[in-house]
Amino acid sequence: MKLRLWFTLMILFLIYSILVYVYSDQHGQGSSPSGAAYAGWMVWQEHNCHACHQLYGLGGYMGPDLTNIAADEIKGKPAYLKVFIKYGSANMPDFHLSDLEADQLLAFLKWVNDSGHSAVAKESVHWSGTYIF
Repeated sequence: MKLRLWFTLMILFLIYSILVYVYSDQHGQGSSPSGAAYAGWMVWQEHNCHACHQLYGLGGYMGPDLTNIAADEIKGKPAYLKVFIKYGSANMPDFHLSDLEADQLLAFLKWVNDSGHSAVAKESVHWSGTYIF
């Protein structure tokens, strides 16, 4: 009797594992970045934007979380964002980006915005930008 129960459980586990493997990558995936968004991602990395800004609640804390900045009614307007990206502010340095680099960074931020929301609770993020479990 116990052997039959273990065998049944093993078969159910095997079926469940196969279903998870086959169907898990088909749900909740965002789109791949366009060429401009990918180039903007490289600009983001080259200038270490994550040292001051967060994406999805993780990163630096000197600047704001930019995960959903493109959806903001005022700050998300491309012309508004481009001014900050190109010329900086009192707290953000001017990286002397070209118009093309600024547009690529805007494409990247739009792609990030479309990929999800910053749902990490502030109390779950350590000051270093890592999760607290």
